[in-house]
Amino acid sequence: MSIPAARQRFALEIQSEPIDLGRAALWIAQEAYPDLEVEEYVAALDEMAAEVQERLPPERYPLRVIKILNHYLFEDLGFRGNREDYYDPRNSFLNEVIDRRTGIPITLSLIYLELARRIDFPMAGVGMPGHFLIRPLFAGAEIFVDPFQQGEILFPEDCQELLSQIYGPGIPFQEHHLRPTPPRLILVRLLNNLKQIYLSRAELEPALAAAERILLLIPESLPHLRDRGLLYYQLGRWQQACQDLKRYLKQAPFHPEINRSDEHLIREIVERLESHLDSC
Repeated sequence: MSIPAARQRFALEIQSEPIDLGRAALWIAQEAYPDLEVEEYVAALDEMAAEVQERLPPERYPLRVIKILNHYLFEDLGFRGNREDYYDPRNSFLNEVIDRRTGIPITLSLIYLELARRIDFPMAGVGMPGHFLIRPLFAGAEIFVDPFQQGEILFPEDCQELLSQIYGPGIPFQEHHLRPTPPRLILVRLLNNLKQIYLSRAELEPALAAAERILLLIPESLPHLRDRGLLYYQLGRWQQACQDLKRYLKQAPFHPEINRSDEHLIREIVERLESHLDSC
C-alpha cells in the first residue's frame, strides 16, 4: 500500500529538531485535505504574527504581551473554543481552525504558540490531563494561559481546580502536570485526539492513519503499537496485525507500566492469525 505524500512530508518534518509545530500540524491536516496548500497557511500565521508585532510596546513585559495576543486572537479575529461540537474532527485540523476560527484547547494553543514563537516570546505547551494550556517561559512567571477560555490567565492553584472540575478528586494534582510538553508529544496528543474521535465513530481507516503517524513520532510506544495492530486486524490487514501484536506481546513483560489485562485477548488474536497465515 502506497504511503500518502502528506505522510511522507510529515515524516520528514518531524526529523528536524526543534520540530516546526505549525508545518507538522498542517501536514497532518493535508492527509485529510489533499488540496490543502501548507505554505498558504504558514504565510497566514506569519501575517498574524506580523500584525501582533506591530502592536507590541518597546518593553515587552510578559503580561502586556499576553494581553495583546489575547486581544488580537480572541477579540479582533474572534477565535473561540468549540463547545457546541467539541468532538468534530475539524477542531483538530489546523487549517480548519484557522479558517473557522474555532477549535479545541490543543489546536488553539498551537496557534498561540506559533504566533508567540514568531514574535520571539518564549512559551511552551502544557499537556495537563484532560486539558491543554500554555505558559510563558520566563524566570518566576508562574502563570498559565488557557486559549480555550479566551486566553484566561491561570495560576497553579487554578490549574489544580481545573483538574478537579474535569476528573473530580480521583486524579490528584501533581507538579509534573504543569511541566512543558515537548513539540513531539504535542503532536502525539493531537493525533491521539483524532484517533479517539474516529474510533468513537467506527471510522477505522482514519483512526489507523492517526495511529501510524503517532508511531512515526514515538516508535517505541507499546500502547500505540497494540492499538495499530488491533486496527490492522479489524481492517483485515492480518500480516501487519500479526507483526505488531506479536511484538507487543514480546515486549510488554519488560514494561511494568503497561497494563497487561488485555494480554490474553491479544494472544488469542495472534493465535487466530497464525492459523490463517503461513508465516507471521
